[in-house]
Amino acid sequence: MTKTKQFSMTTLVAILLCNIAIADLKPNILFISVDDLRPELGCYGQDYMITPNIDRLAEEGVLFGKAYCNYPVCGASRASLMSGLRPTPTRFTSYMSRADEDAAGIPDLAATLKVAGYRTINNGKIYHHETDNAASWDEIFRPKEFCQYFNAENLKLLEGEARYGSSPKGLPYEAADEPDESYQGAKVAAKAIAELKRAKETGEPVFITAGFTKPHLPFNCPKKYWDMYPADTIAMPDNFFVPTNAPAEALHDFNELRSYHGIPEAGPVPEEMALNMIRGYRACTTFSDAMIGRIFQALEELEMWDDTIVILWGDHGWQLGEHTLWCKHANFNTSLQVPLIVRVPGKSTQNTVALVEFIDLYPTICDLAGIEKPAHLEGTSFVPLLDNPSKDWKKAVFGRYRAGDSIRTARYLYTEWTNADGEMVARMLYDHKVDPDENNNVAGHPEYKDVVKKLSQELKAGWPHLQK
Repeated sequence: MTKTKQFSMTTLVAILLCNIAIADLKPNILFISVDDLRPELGCYGQDYMITPNIDRLAEEGVLFGKAYCNYPVCGASRASLMSGLRPTPTRFTSYMSRADEDAAGIPDLAATLKVAGYRTINNGKIYHHETDNAASWDEIFRPKEFCQYFNAENLKLLEGEARYGSSPKGLPYEAADEPDESYQGAKVAAKAIAELKRAKETGEPVFITAGFTKPHLPFNCPKKYWDMYPADTIAMPDNFFVPTNAPAEALHDFNELRSYHGIPEAGPVPEEMALNMIRGYRACTTFSDAMIGRIFQALEELEMWDDTIVILWGDHGWQLGEHTLWCKHANFNTSLQVPLIVRVPGKSTQNTVALVEFIDLYPTICDLAGIEKPAHLEGTSFVPLLDNPSKDWKKAVFGRYRAGDSIRTARYLYTEWTNADGEMVARMLYDHKVDPDENNNVAGHPEYKDVVKKLSQELKAGWPHLQK
């Protein structure tokens, strides 16, 4: 006769509690931001870019082909994303914006995850200000070396200057014969790996950020990454000219770049320097990709790859000579469009062209973590797209920069600028079906009159009526 196994009441309770705990396990979340990263990556169709690790993430997750930031400058974009609130004329208005000031008392993404039981690690650059919403994090780690120079030429230029000030005086790029470990990115990767190891040991759910600063200016990284992009393969963009009929309000003087050595106080960047900047930007992108690869390798070695959500985003776009512009600070697609890749084990691995915006990340992460969404959120969880990337979705997304407000639909990007009295002073419309590079502003063309009228009405009506 088979003997039936008996359990004490204490054992049964322990088993029940264990099962509840297992069922209640929350997924680890790796949140990777890359400063000034535009969607110029292998996985976005630019096969000259060497980004194997980001490309791998795209192959195993969902690549968003039409993802947009809500404000194309660092501080405002990040504060909006992390708070779940949209920029307005009085909120999130500059690179110096702080979420804990502009949205005081509002729980940010990290705070909501922390309350839900996550260990929250602010590693690298997530907010513009290291101390923004500091109480939301269990730990904050940000290496101080941002404008790192090693070559004698730049070090001489820096003599007598503040090395890490807001206006560094070195060249806007450098290829140094230095190991990866000399740079900030390697330190951020190492910290992320250390936190993943800790999470593996403790079993505690973690929200780990890895905020990489390159390819932010200056474009400084080890020479070996420059060597991957030979100088004779670099060219100026095909649309190195101001768009036809573009209003003056659409352009800017790329003052962020003007403080670097060799950049004239006014006027165009010398062509040789422009080509070096394009090369340096690509090299720095590949450097950050390599650091991201270190983290992915650690996830696999720790056997955490299959139970960790990985989200990668760039905080806004960047101009590399398009429309004669550099940096961001514009309402063109080159400033507003961002790379966004989300890998959730068990979810789809197909790309999507559904319109999404950064304001959607907060509610999406709440849904993926199985926690309640705060009532203040103004975005839409796109978890349904992770199950069905071809699902019908938002009709439009919204962005703004200073006095310019933009609406992006599947086909059009429309922008209006208003003065202090709320009167429209300029507008532009680009038809991406025939002009994906935005070289011809058709806002004044008679055949687009009805399109302009409709988009203007929708822009004024605002985001709620066009959301899912």
